[in-house]
Amino acid sequence: PKCLCLAPTYELALQIGAVIKTIGRFCTGIKVTYAIRGNRAPQGAALEEQIIIGTPGTMLDWCFKCRVVDLKRISMFVLDEADIMINTQGFSYQSIRIQRALPKGCQVLLFSATFKETVRAFATQIICSPIVIKLQEEELTLSNIRQYFFVCQRREEKYQVLCNIYGSITIGQAMIFCQTRRSADWLSVEMSQDGHQVAILTAELTVAQRANVIQRFRDGKEKVLIATNVCARGIDVQQVTIVVNFSLPMDQKGKPDFETYLHRIGRTGRFGKKGIAFSMVESRDVGLVQMIEEHFQTKITQLDPDDMDELEKLEN
Repeated sequence: PKCLCLAPTYELALQIGAVIKTIGRFCTGIKVTYAIRGNRAPQGAALEEQIIIGTPGTMLDWCFKCRVVDLKRISMFVLDEADIMINTQGFSYQSIRIQRALPKGCQVLLFSATFKETVRAFATQIICSPIVIKLQEEELTLSNIRQYFFVCQRREEKYQVLCNIYGSITIGQAMIFCQTRRSADWLSVEMSQDGHQVAILTAELTVAQRANVIQRFRDGKEKVLIATNVCARGIDVQQVTIVVNFSLPMDQKGKPDFETYLHRIGRTGRFGKKGIAFSMVESRDVGLVQMIEEHFQTKITQLDPDDMDELEKLEN
């Protein structure tokens, strides 16, 4: 092994591996393995793969408990979704422990669409004289994603607006984000009863169940994926044309979670295609929309939940 790549979720690790295999298909002999839950470290045999992709806890076990990785021979260390990896307590400890055991000449690469200043300051502590490539804040919200919001008072009203959207716009596939598992479960039951092909993705599912849900959605067997924030980052499904925030992402202080909002709406409009993002907002939370607009220097247009003509115009 020459390269270690860490990602915060099982799904993202597999997706990175699939991309590596695609772009490396003309490079003979390049092999990838996964240090992820459910994939046991080989016993009594040296690893042949040059690239190991995994989640922090399992990678830590492979390196220090099972000792199947010789960290002194690693020449490249990658953190994907680096803000989560550095700013989340468990991930941070595991990632730093691995990084500190690497040789001095090892190249360290950190990738993320969002980087808080506190995270950037911490990153510069583990990388000497870093080269920083970043976009301006106003460039972060993709211009090919149109953003709208509805003011709704109850979840039943939010669901009615969702039905209006489906009755007015041609939708390829959709991702709907809920703040809690309970809300996701309720919405899944409602949509299924109304005849929609729905999948649900939450952190409580097993690794095998999550992999199956993602693959079925990629294959188009379900047209709607209802998810909590486990799926807000990194998952690329090109057929997704609409993202719905059934509730806006908020932090523990009740303020907008700007990074999660950006990652959520970024599930549509992939690879230069056009996309639409809708947010369902209670009247007391309209101020959160204004804060998001100011933060990203963007416009989120309010739509009337009962104006079907307004929705139909979005097709154009």
